Amino acid sequence: MDHPTAIFYYSDEMGRFEFGPDHPFKPERATITYDLCNRYGVLNYPWMVVREPRPADPALLSLFHEPRYIQLLEKASRGEVSLEMLERGIGAPDTPILKGIYEWSLRAVGGTHDAMQEILSGRAQKAFHLLGGFHHAMPGHAEGFCYLNDIAIAILDGLRSAVGIRIAYVDFDAHHGNGVQQAFYGDPRVLIISVHETGRTLYPWSGNETEIGEGEGTGFTVNLPLEPGTDDEVYSFVLDSTVFPLLRSYRPDIIVAELGADTLVSDPLTHLKLTNNGYQKAVRGLTAICPKILALGGGGYDLYRTSRCWTLAWSLLNHVEPVDEFAGLVGGMMFGPEKEVGSLYDHPFATKGEVKEKAFEEARRVVEYIRKQVFPIHGI
Repeated sequence: MDHPTAIFYYSDEMGRFEFGPDHPFKPERATITYDLCNRYGVLNYPWMVVREPRPADPALLSLFHEPRYIQLLEKASRGEVSLEMLERGIGAPDTPILKGIYEWSLRAVGGTHDAMQEILSGRAQKAFHLLGGFHHAMPGHAEGFCYLNDIAIAILDGLRSAVGIRIAYVDFDAHHGNGVQQAFYGDPRVLIISVHETGRTLYPWSGNETEIGEGEGTGFTVNLPLEPGTDDEVYSFVLDSTVFPLLRSYRPDIIVAELGADTLVSDPLTHLKLTNNGYQKAVRGLTAICPKILALGGGGYDLYRTSRCWTLAWSLLNHVEPVDEFAGLVGGMMFGPEKEVGSLYDHPFATKGEVKEKAFEEARRVVEYIRKQVFPIHGI
């Protein structure tokens, strides 16, 4: 029996794009990941395809974005500057005016959209778009390193092209997926689950557990805010008690997963304390629930540890074991991602004392709220 196709979206050109020397978002993470996947042999299986993201049809952007905003982003991409752009976030420190940013973002949208269509058509079962996952972009403004919301666009077009499809969007990025939430807050056709650092301590300052959708979409948005200091044990508790039961009950036809690696203890922008062992549990849990998964890179600002996470995620999606053929050989040497620990896998880490107690206390409170308010809507 043939193994279902898995598509790995990667572009050297996109990986070379620069947001600026002091900007935290570094597309080169994708290049490091691609090199690491090759080193560990996890792109060498016959069912795997490496594909460059192609620009999306600009007409798709209007599924989520306002026409005027798109026009302004095109102008900014040509080097123009205006007050109206600044009012819409184009030119803010997080989302600077960059030559070529519209075209680059269009390719990010194109990769995610292509992945969705390939999976829905049955031509592929798994896909990983490293430079996808811009979950903060809003219909009329840019924010949080995000200009075009590839996720919302791909899901909206998927709903249009595959009537009756059940889509779950699961966001493991440390930052709340506010743009995607806005797209589907009143829509029961998509189950949105975001596991993130609490908005009391981290941008975008949203994603409270009480945000559970509205109208017909009530109960189809699930937010699980986590306290600073949350480690693998607390994270595992949240996954087992809410995320996985909800997904099993919902029985999605496809899971779109934001696999941001900024939850790691080493990340410079966030305050969660996960290792990639907790990260692996999250990915492994998705693969046990649904065979069709569209994975997106999202955040992660420790470049090398992010690339390790993404390499492990691709391996888990495909049920293959990464093997370094050069390990132990005379003259063999480690490079960035492995040099601190000698492998792709992190050593265990746990927070202690009051920090751990508070993290667990808040996690239990949030879980109890979701189990009371959301579980009954799904018959759990």
